[in-house]
Amino acid sequence: MTVATHVYPLLDTIDSPADLRRLPESSLGVLANELREFLIQTVARTGGHFAANLGTIELTIALHYVFQTPEDRLVWDVGHQSYPHKILTGRRAAMGMIRRKGGIAGFPKRCESPYDTFGVGHSSTSISAAQGMAIAAEASGSQRKAVAVIGDGAMTAGMAFEALNHAGHLKTDLLVVLNDNEMSISQNVGALSNHLTKLLSGQIYSTVREGSKRLLAHMPASIGELAKRAEEHAKGLVTPGTLFEELGFNYFGPIDGHDLPTLVRTLRNLRNLKGPRLLHVATRKGKGYKLAENEPITYHGVGSFDPELGLPPAKSGGAPTYTQVFGDWLCDMAERDPRLVGITPAMREGSGMVEFAARFPQRYFDVAIAEQHAVTLAAGMACDGLKPVVAIYSTFLQRAYDQLIHDVAIQNLPVLFAIDRAGLVGPDGPTHAGAFDLSYLRCIPNLVVMAPADEDECRQMLYTGFQLDQPACVRYPRGKGPGATPQEQMSALPIGKAQLRRRGSGDTALLAFGALLGVAEAVGEQLDATVVNMRFVKPLDEALIVELARSHRRLVTLEDNVVAGGAGSAVNECLAAHGIAAHALNLGLPDRFINHGERNELLAECGLDVAGVLAALQD
Repeated sequence: MTVATHVYPLLDTIDSPADLRRLPESSLGVLANELREFLIQTVARTGGHFAANLGTIELTIALHYVFQTPEDRLVWDVGHQSYPHKILTGRRAAMGMIRRKGGIAGFPKRCESPYDTFGVGHSSTSISAAQGMAIAAEASGSQRKAVAVIGDGAMTAGMAFEALNHAGHLKTDLLVVLNDNEMSISQNVGALSNHLTKLLSGQIYSTVREGSKRLLAHMPASIGELAKRAEEHAKGLVTPGTLFEELGFNYFGPIDGHDLPTLVRTLRNLRNLKGPRLLHVATRKGKGYKLAENEPITYHGVGSFDPELGLPPAKSGGAPTYTQVFGDWLCDMAERDPRLVGITPAMREGSGMVEFAARFPQRYFDVAIAEQHAVTLAAGMACDGLKPVVAIYSTFLQRAYDQLIHDVAIQNLPVLFAIDRAGLVGPDGPTHAGAFDLSYLRCIPNLVVMAPADEDECRQMLYTGFQLDQPACVRYPRGKGPGATPQEQMSALPIGKAQLRRRGSGDTALLAFGALLGVAEAVGEQLDATVVNMRFVKPLDEALIVELARSHRRLVTLEDNVVAGGAGSAVNECLAAHGIAAHALNLGLPDRFINHGERNELLAECGLDVAGVLAALQD
């Protein structure tokens, strides 16, 4: 990596937004340049979310400059755009350990800083949270302000519009900043638009508009309605905010989100207004780093890289990740069965659907950040003969739990769920961990739940689930498996049948569910224990469990899911139902949220590596 010395004379003086607010406005542009360079150099070393953060430099500075944070509540959505916020709020020195074990989180986290007013990770929560804070301020008689910063992608979720609708109805004193980083700065986001927005957000316009409303209230209804329509039509000619106006918000923008003087003046005006208002800000992902500007998706989340050279080329060959195994299977299966359709809630790249989308565009459906809709859409497709495959992260499937039960399982519809990022996911931390899926899936009737132990088994389980005339789930971890080559030939596995991998002479049987089979086999070798690849969480191989319980003194279950209600609990229930008082030890994730770190570090912390399992068996 190229070694370079960078100095940040102005940024180094900023330890809090109070320091920022003491600067003259004329120096904010210099600060933005230093902050951008610091962010590039830092993320190049640590990895993390990159392009979106580069796009929020000026917006972050302006928000903290105008609003009295942390007294004024600033709520970031998702957190992909919050690194500049962390740097300006006393965590500049801690950025070198961001997303690493023992370091600061990659998302806003309330216990980390008073400036992180709301913990986030899943999208589209900021408006609801900020509205709640605004209502609390009003109830306590406080004059503090509440600001939600939400991206255009997060605005595609229904939850965001539920909050907008409610805030508009209540006339909540709330500012929503729509950070539109997909919209290019076109003609209507130039000097004229900036000038109009400053006028629209100013006191004169506000006074005239409110005075007009009072005047119209005393006029005959026909004249008042005509005047109202004329106002809406005229405003619609210069602003694209008709939808937000209909929801009860005063709309301002769009303005250039990299123009600091305009941002500061507009936010000052808007801070002094009351009621629900929305500022539309156009920013550019990757701003200031040309490679990220040109390829914002590639540079959305990055590992460490040389900022002079950019990201290294992707390595070809080697063992595929589970995500790649799914993507290959999806294309192969689509070639065989024209009924297959693929659905994703805005995770085409993350879920491995890029090739499928290119090869089968008419059978590919990206529903945006709308997990509930994704599941019910699949249910409707299945009703009329299609075979939907929903590719979704474990943590995001939680957001569609009602639809999974009500719309798919009760009707016993053949929808296949390819559940990625199961178990511990590493640097993204507890908001993204797939720690609960076995618990919340196995209690649902009609569902088949599978957990592959390697890459080929993942492929065969996907095929198995697709053949069923009922809903099925295949849950697999992030990253690579043990290196089993996926076989081109696909064959259905017998439902509910486990695989005996090792018959030991000791008194212990290790029952592994999914990715922890390798740990179980290593422990089994040392203890001469029996090892079983359980494969199915639902239905269980009850016959094998009963046989092992009668031939071994102790059964040990291993899963990368919470112990509470997980696969081990299913084994316990099976033993109880058969009246067997066997000694069962359930090993899995503890009853607490696991912080960020590398996956292997976190497994060791939870006692789910070889050393940890051996220690548990010696107690």
